Amino acid sequence: MNWYLPERHRDRFKEPFGRLFPDIRAALEYSGGAPVFAVGDVVTYNLVRNDVVPEIAVIDGITMREPCSRTPRLRSSRFEVENPPGMITGELIDTLMLALESRPALVHVNGEEDLAVIPLVRIVPDGSAVFYGQPGEGVVVKIVDEEARRLADELFSLFEADNSCE
Repeated sequence: MNWYLPERHRDRFKEPFGRLFPDIRAALEYSGGAPVFAVGDVVTYNLVRNDVVPEIAVIDGITMREPCSRTPRLRSSRFEVENPPGMITGELIDTLMLALESRPALVHVNGEEDLAVIPLVRIVPDGSAVFYGQPGEGVVVKIVDEEARRLADELFSLFEADNSCE
């Protein structure tokens, strides 16, 4: 099963899903040594530059619709997955579950990785920190707990089923 985000709900995803920080160091200080999961090439690159290897890094080789010259190089399990823009595919969810069992892991998305934050928050252990970039603003950190999962479930419920990509 695949899910797409209808236009009428896209505004809900413009606000940070977590706490916004101006830079990676402030975000790392806030996360306090929690296991880190990352979505985005630049966020992952900046984590690695600060000696933090994410448990799972989800990247697509693109940042702000341009090829990313700072794609991180990690020694980790590697996975490749298709995920079109504006969607969360069943393949993405399954791959994230596999990556969770093979940590540290790098998941390279052909398509778009932005929405992977939602399934990640739904599956990672309590106390984990999910990092992602907020374009032009900084780094968002969501500490995972029951409330975070409830909010991720609420956001996921805005998606509609789409079987055209299967």
